[in-house]
Amino acid sequence: MTAAARASVAPTAATVSRLPDGRWRALEIAFWLLPVAAFFVLPDYRVLGSQILIAGLFAVSLDLILGYAGIVSLGHAAFFGIGAYAAGLLAKNGFNEPISGLLVAAAVAALAGYLVSFLVVRGSDLTRLMVTLGIGLMAWEAANKAAFVTGGVDGLSFTAGKLLGTWGFDLGGRTAFLYALAVVFVVLLIVRRLVSSPFGLSLRGIREGGKRMPAIGAPVGKRLRTIFTVAAAVAGIAGALLAQTTQFVGIDSLGFPRSAELLIMLVLGGTGRLYGGFVGAAVFMIAQDYLSGIDPVYWEFWIGFFLVVIVLFARGGVLGGLDSLRERLVSRQ
Repeated sequence: MTAAARASVAPTAATVSRLPDGRWRALEIAFWLLPVAAFFVLPDYRVLGSQILIAGLFAVSLDLILGYAGIVSLGHAAFFGIGAYAAGLLAKNGFNEPISGLLVAAAVAALAGYLVSFLVVRGSDLTRLMVTLGIGLMAWEAANKAAFVTGGVDGLSFTAGKLLGTWGFDLGGRTAFLYALAVVFVVLLIVRRLVSSPFGLSLRGIREGGKRMPAIGAPVGKRLRTIFTVAAAVAGIAGALLAQTTQFVGIDSLGFPRSAELLIMLVLGGTGRLYGGFVGAAVFMIAQDYLSGIDPVYWEFWIGFFLVVIVLFARGGVLGGLDSLRERLVSRQ
């Protein structure tokens, strides 16, 4: 084998060695024990904790298309907002059972994602950026114009029903935290199984060599549309969760700033990593809460500074930086 051939095989072998095999590891179990411990140890931060879980799930939905399939998007918040409004409008019209609202929100967002996917997957990266940005802007303006339905800039307030007919959403965030944790865990189990499957492996192949995949019979367009639809459904569930736990839907849930924040969270945590979205969401939102308390006006400066440091010195985000540090420590032994 020539040197060039060996060089081309080496990255592939390294990539395959990092693919998830479906087994639960100690760090992954510890990750899920952390929010359980936080529920008891930090009762004053349950509202923030539920929002971190929801933002993490939202970031995972973007990672499905960006980190695994290589589809860049600046309008992913459109599906988050669609899910939020679907659950909110359903509750406002008398159907306020939370779990039913989640399912309806997922279905509506998935349908929107499927219809949009035919436009998104056809172009290159720049085209996809412009198309997704345009879709996000149109969704925001449509919600603004339909103020008689959505509430416009004033938002949509409603009363969420009791969870399983027993537990109501309290101001302390007890029910919201446990509800968000349970839903996020179940959805992540499904996503985890998906990215560990041959379908998930084919997405990585499309991301790393999309022009070669048709040569082995892989239907690239169909698989990209499928993962885009799934990602939209997950984003819709996240939006519905936020709407139900806060009992309010703001038009900003559809806006570009939310898509930009989402991208920052994912970059901070690390793309193409199942838990990168959760880590990035936790880092971003905890830093935002802490820094805004210190400096309510200029806190975004420090968020930007931290983001630059992560991108320059921790390739692959926080998780990527930790992996690099671990490899260096192992190589020195």
